[in-house]
Amino acid sequence: MVVGGAGTQVVAHAGLHALGRFADKIGVGQALSPAFPWTGERAPAHDRGKVLTHVMLMLTGGGESCADIEQLRIQDQLFGDVCSDSTVHRSFHQVTPTILTDLTVRFAMVRNRMWAQLPAVAGNGMIVLDIDASLVQVHSENKEETAPNYKGGFGFHPLLCFPTRPVTRSLRCYARGNAGSNTVTDHLTVLDAAVAQLPAAIAAGHHVGDDPTFVARRVQVRTDSAGCTDGFINGCRARNIGFAVVARTSTKIQSSIQKIQTFGAASNKSWQPALRANRDIAERSHVAEIISLVDLSDMPAGTRLIVRRERLHPGAQRSLFPCTLYRYWGHYTDNPTRRRSRPMPTCALTPTSRTTSNA
Repeated sequence: MVVGGAGTQVVAHAGLHALGRFADKIGVGQALSPAFPWTGERAPAHDRGKVLTHVMLMLTGGGESCADIEQLRIQDQLFGDVCSDSTVHRSFHQVTPTILTDLTVRFAMVRNRMWAQLPAVAGNGMIVLDIDASLVQVHSENKEETAPNYKGGFGFHPLLCFPTRPVTRSLRCYARGNAGSNTVTDHLTVLDAAVAQLPAAIAAGHHVGDDPTFVARRVQVRTDSAGCTDGFINGCRARNIGFAVVARTSTKIQSSIQKIQTFGAASNKSWQPALRANRDIAERSHVAEIISLVDLSDMPAGTRLIVRRERLHPGAQRSLFPCTLYRYWGHYTDNPTRRRSRPMPTCALTPTSRTTSNA
């Protein structure tokens, strides 16, 4: 296919053609095909690895059901011989737990080959994994594992995991239809599945019970407040994986912030200017570490509690701490302190002044 401005035809889904060529180049279909055993005397008319590749393209193009594969069938010059929606339906019903496990292993092999060729993944920098959930609305009550969600809708609530550093690439979508928002088991399941998709050199030392000396590459997982549970945080430590989880509002955090407001903010020693991604100072934001003001004895050793505040703008939603001037966020992390690129005021978390600030 040639893309040009002087053509006389318009082709739909041309972008999916480029993505399909890329999938063929890295051998996605060829890698997945052996996971499906033959059940008859001859090979199926449509190779199952090719069927799954076409389904991936269909979903990328916005497809929502098996019938949407027809959008690729009508573009045979772009996608070749595409199967029917009935074949897609039969292919998915062939997938047993054993086949699903084999597909996961084979896809990890493809991903490992790709990661080995990416300069951004080379080196010894930390790999950061983000876990978050997504709402998938469904209009039928007959779909397996559908349920009402917390926003009043109906459908699925899968957990997703994405590596955000050094490269953005989807690792694993939690297979169950509705994962619990605060369920430790669901979060640890998707974390283990994501680690299994990492290259062996990166995943080494990050399985349950692994010796910390096996770790060759640091891995950190980030979640919202749904992951702020003792079970998940301790599960990360058992896997030698760092964590950064959003803190939930509590009386002990609110009282600690109040102590900073009362004793530290007036002298500008507790709140330090926040830094942007390019290391420039953020004029409207400040951060403070309140380890000495809150009891973290129930957290793993080395846990830090960092709070960030930002001036309220019209319509902003206040969180973590009630205040008319600022909104606050907090997160727990065991990531060690990094030195700033420029000198900042010393963070003094002990009472330095009895003057109450305007905040």
